[in-house]
Amino acid sequence: MAAANYTLKVNRDLLDPNFESYRLSLDPIPTYTVDLDAAVEELQLKDAQYTLEHMRAFGMYNYLHLDPWYQDSVLFVDRLGRVLSLTATLDTALGKPREVFSIGSESDRSENRLCASLSLTSATWAVLSDGTGRLDLIRTGKRGDAHMKWEVLFSENLGEPFTVLHSAAHVQAGVHAVELLLLRVQKEAQESEGSGYSVTLEWVTVGGAAGTGTEKKFEVRKRRVLRGKSVPDYAAVEPRGRGLMLASEKPFVFTQVDGRPVEQPPPAEVEQTDPLYFWQQTAEDVTVCVRLPEGVAKEDVSFRLTADTVSVGVRGVPPLLEGQLYASVDPDASAWVIRNHKSLEVTLQKRREGPMWPELVLGNRRGEFVMSDQQAALLHDRLTHLTSEEQNGNPDRDKPACNSQELEDCDGFPEDSFSLTYFDGESLRPTQVVNLGGHQYLFTVQVDPSSMPCLCLRHDVDALVWQPRPDRAADMWEHIATFNALGYVQASKRDKKFSTCAPDFSYAALGECLRRAFIYRQPAPVDTVLFNRKQGRQVGQVAKQQVASLDADTPVLGFRASNERLFILTSSRLFVLKVNNN
Repeated sequence: MAAANYTLKVNRDLLDPNFESYRLSLDPIPTYTVDLDAAVEELQLKDAQYTLEHMRAFGMYNYLHLDPWYQDSVLFVDRLGRVLSLTATLDTALGKPREVFSIGSESDRSENRLCASLSLTSATWAVLSDGTGRLDLIRTGKRGDAHMKWEVLFSENLGEPFTVLHSAAHVQAGVHAVELLLLRVQKEAQESEGSGYSVTLEWVTVGGAAGTGTEKKFEVRKRRVLRGKSVPDYAAVEPRGRGLMLASEKPFVFTQVDGRPVEQPPPAEVEQTDPLYFWQQTAEDVTVCVRLPEGVAKEDVSFRLTADTVSVGVRGVPPLLEGQLYASVDPDASAWVIRNHKSLEVTLQKRREGPMWPELVLGNRRGEFVMSDQQAALLHDRLTHLTSEEQNGNPDRDKPACNSQELEDCDGFPEDSFSLTYFDGESLRPTQVVNLGGHQYLFTVQVDPSSMPCLCLRHDVDALVWQPRPDRAADMWEHIATFNALGYVQASKRDKKFSTCAPDFSYAALGECLRRAFIYRQPAPVDTVLFNRKQGRQVGQVAKQQVASLDADTPVLGFRASNERLFILTSSRLFVLKVNNN
């Protein structure tokens, strides 16, 4: 089944066309510091890990993990191999992070290892990779309990080192299953173009059985491998394990299932066929010319027309043109006639004058639109000012030609086709595809722990948050929040390393490689009366920007936000910024 192309439907009610700018606020942000007993385990890229994909996958890794099931709890791994947890309840008495699990010190592991990665699968389960290829499925219990110890339920070596991108747990017919998404950047011996490396995503299903008393052993039930040429910006498994969603600059395809190669579909052949009909339109009516077999008489024609549908054909054969019209017509004012025994000419009277139709019958691509000479001349006159024989012949004119050198850095996008794709878990084929060529990826945030993570994309100057809804085939991505002008603002931060937002969308945060963090709050009512002299109107609410400068001289390794706090991790310290007082 071929993938259907979709577009993201923006909720206009969540946009603010009158948004002006962020106002710099000098209000201090309470900042608390926790000194770590041992440094955070940071991966230093080796000489062989020189590609951009290595940097994106491992060099820009976020070592701090926010627990979506327990607010204001973060976890990370230090060089002693300890998984440490910190829960912020009283900011003035944070205490030390407590050890909840140990994977062994870095000296106990391979030199070719990757950074340890953690995914909090559910309120009581977690998935951990030690960076050497070993996968641990762990029962954590209620992680808010300070006395709870983590217990390994399943441990197995899955081959070459990987990092865990996402995991989800579900129960079907009393059987527990965990869906895992693993990332590798591997050298391809057969690949002669580019760097010679490819990106591998492995979708692993680990299953067991629920029961009282002693539980049955978990085991790997299924392993599916996808390959591509770029590290995905977004990758997540549907909570019920029925599909996979990716946002990447280059396409991915399934290549293996349980070690067996997946048969790739042959390339689709473009069928070269002549148009079945031609059509023209004016502001008042539409004229359609349908080809008929030779010798067709008037009594052989099958014609049905309602206000919203049309069907044209010859008796005894399938309809030549059938379906829902783009807009309503007046059947009583419409007519048809046979021309030269070769074609059927239909005149449709539009119910609403003015709007031009982009297509005649919804979804029908067998026709060809013919523009009249008058329409072509009018269109040419309207577009003349956009064209020029010189790249920038006269920039001082009122309507200068477009010059790509005048574009800002934030207006550039990758030349490859950046797309958001949903893969069906049974057929392993893409079923829904959204072209994101004009929408820069910004960040991923977990809003509802029981749903798929949200992704934030730039739309024009704004940043829009999209919640995947895999159970809605016709409307799979829902626009749920907007950060005004954040798409433009973040492009000016050349030292930006991380970006995120609060799960309740009260603020967004950008973190630089060193020291500084920028906080952008949603517009809020002001206590005093403000007046915009330029526009001559009163200002009722203001969006604030705040800047926090950390007392640190080492790179930022982790950056996470809860509704109340912003957590920033360096190699030796954990900073807790109290952003909201809820």
